[in-house]
Amino acid sequence: MKMSFLFSLVFAALLSCSKGHSVATTPPPPDSTTKTADALPPQYGTPFTGVPDPRDVTIYQVNIRAFSPTHDLQGVIARLDQIKALGVNVIYLMPVYPVGTYKSVNSPYCIQNFDTVGTEYGTLTDLRNLVDGAHSRNMAVILDWVVNQTSWDHPWITAHPDWYVHDGAGNIVQLSTYTDVAALNFTSTPMRAAMIHSMESWVYRANIDGFRCDFADNPPPDFWVQAIDTLRNIASHHLLMLAEGSRSANYGAGFDYNFGFQFYGGSLKPIFTGSPATLVDASDSIEYLGASGTNQIVRYLTNHDVDGSDGSPVTLFGGIPGSTAAFVVVAYRKGVPFIYNGTEVAFPTAITFPFLTVTIDWTINPGVTTQYTQLIAFRDSSAAIRRGALTAYDNSDVCAFTKTAPGDTVFVAVNLRNTALTYPVPAALQGSAWSDAFTASPQTLGTQLNLPAYGFVVWRRE
Repeated sequence: MKMSFLFSLVFAALLSCSKGHSVATTPPPPDSTTKTADALPPQYGTPFTGVPDPRDVTIYQVNIRAFSPTHDLQGVIARLDQIKALGVNVIYLMPVYPVGTYKSVNSPYCIQNFDTVGTEYGTLTDLRNLVDGAHSRNMAVILDWVVNQTSWDHPWITAHPDWYVHDGAGNIVQLSTYTDVAALNFTSTPMRAAMIHSMESWVYRANIDGFRCDFADNPPPDFWVQAIDTLRNIASHHLLMLAEGSRSANYGAGFDYNFGFQFYGGSLKPIFTGSPATLVDASDSIEYLGASGTNQIVRYLTNHDVDGSDGSPVTLFGGIPGSTAAFVVVAYRKGVPFIYNGTEVAFPTAITFPFLTVTIDWTINPGVTTQYTQLIAFRDSSAAIRRGALTAYDNSDVCAFTKTAPGDTVFVAVNLRNTALTYPVPAALQGSAWSDAFTASPQTLGTQLNLPAYGFVVWRRE
């Protein structure tokens, strides 16, 4: 897949964060000065010692505005038991900061202040209570970090105009096509220091466990080296760092994860419109360029960007049976799974920008929740699925593979077509004995494997 395609996916992801209708504008507030040399806040709470190895996570994205009828952090706190019961061990919160009002389209990614909780979401106490509640349930919490831009009424606009990109006439410019935000200048040493200071502060202020960094391919890699090195030097915390990007340099800069744009846009979507299932092989190769050690790709059926633009997984991937089959590939093939809130109940309504007109109905499709819970639980139990060596046996219709770790081998075959079919078993697997991962019933692979429409098997040999 050409790199221009990857960049277009990144660009599309950012675009869906900023689109909306024009609104009346008001002037920015008077000048105020942000002191970059302020001391870091005292440590709130006890640093969480249960942050998982980067290879072992299941990430759950919370869109606070759509998550509950109250559209706030308290609404998330009320469902922490259900998130935990799903098998999740990392909660990713979309931006919790105040949204600008000048030139605003009410995007959560139009940040007016990096250092406070927006009143629409609640208070710092609410955020701390959410983090405390997650930690008590052995889940880490990462915050969305918006690094490339601010709102036009952010204090930096008047206090530090030199921290922004300017045009030839000396005017601060917007970020790309997004009229609601001003572009930050990464050649500014004081701006970089202030941004990193704010990131550090949240580790202390709310005891969080890392960041998902928005449009991470835009800043120069040396900024991320500076930022992540600083964060990693907080010895009391083990932090997870997720780049919403595909640049291989992100791994070398210190990120644990890149985002699976290629897998979603270059494999999963085309497969469900008739392209061969072997496209997954290409994603496995492309996305891991530059990865080493525990570096992983975060793979997803949907997220806040593409759910709004493309539709929910049940509308995009063949209803509940097809989207469940797709999730097996997401969760078991290569990388770590990422679940957008509502996917686990097959919520069918697209949650469109700016995420204020739809509230997830948690009462629907309890059977889907049960199946997701079962699939995640097996992943958690299997070293082969989480960390094993992959051998692909795909054909045009079936995503099939084995994964092997010491003492644990798993065979997975997923029919990605809405029709029953017969999968010709590769010679290397014929006659092998297994047990079903969910029922423990004995299984033997012959020369053919019959799979119903969107059917899958997960077999284990210990």
